Amino acid sequence: MPFISPDSARHLAIPPFTDQLPEPIWFRLVCMPAEATYPLHQHAWGEFVYSYSGVMEVKLTDHHFLVPPQYGVWLPPDETHIGMNQAEACHCSVYIARPHCELLPAKPCALTVGPLLRAMLDHLRQHPPVVPRTAADTRMLQVMVDLLGQAPCAGSYLPMSTDPVLGKLLRWLELHPEDHRPLTELAREANTSERTLIRRCQRDLGMSFSEWRQRLAVIKAMPLLEAGQTVETIALDLGYNSASAFISMFRRLMDITPDEFRKRADSLA
Repeated sequence: MPFISPDSARHLAIPPFTDQLPEPIWFRLVCMPAEATYPLHQHAWGEFVYSYSGVMEVKLTDHHFLVPPQYGVWLPPDETHIGMNQAEACHCSVYIARPHCELLPAKPCALTVGPLLRAMLDHLRQHPPVVPRTAADTRMLQVMVDLLGQAPCAGSYLPMSTDPVLGKLLRWLELHPEDHRPLTELAREANTSERTLIRRCQRDLGMSFSEWRQRLAVIKAMPLLEAGQTVETIALDLGYNSASAFISMFRRLMDITPDEFRKRADSLA
C-alpha cells in the first residue's frame, strides 16, 4: 500500500511510553481515525501489533508489513518503525520487556494468529487489564506471550519488491486493483517477459503473482466491507466478473466470507 508519511497523515499519534513500561507485559487497546500515523520511533521492548478491525501497517527500514485479522506483526526490541492506517482501525499493542522476548523471533515478522490466541486477544479487548494487575491478568498475559513464541512466522502478508520492473508493476496495481490483465500482457507493457516476472515474484515475494494480486484485493476490500458497501459493488470495483468469484477468493484466503468478515467487524465496533 502507498506509504503514509507523517507530513501527509491527518492524525499524528504519540507512542504511549518512551523510557519504560508500567509492567513487564503491557496490553494497550486503541482505535485510530483514518489516515493516522505513529511517527518514526523505537523502544527498548518488543511489540506485537494486532488489528481487530481495519488494516494496520508497520513500516520498517527494509520491510512493509500489513496486519489483516489473521496475522499480527512482531517487532523485536530496538526496532525503528512507523505505524499507520489508511482507513479507521481498532488495534492492540502487546508490549513485552526485553527479558520476556527470548523465545520470540529475533527479526521482525508477521505471526499467524491461531484460534486460541485470537480468543485471548478478543477477551483482552473486552476486559483490558488495569493497574494494579490481578494475578489472573498476569497469568493470561504470560500465556499469550508463550503462544506468540509458538506462532508460525508468515513473512509479510503483502510483500513488496525493490526490483525496478516488478516494483513498478506492484505499485501500479496498488493504485489500480481493478486491473485484471493477464501477466503476459503486463509483462509486455513492462518490456520484459512473463517468465522473468514469475521468477522475480518468487524471489522477492515468496509467492505467485496471482496470489499476491488476490491478497491485494482482500486488503482493498476490508475497509470497504467495514464501511457498508455491498459485496457486489466491491467485487465489480475490484475487477471481478461476479460476486461469487470474489466471495470464493476471499473465503479461501480469509477462512470466512465477506459478509462474515463484515459482521465480525461490526461486532467489534
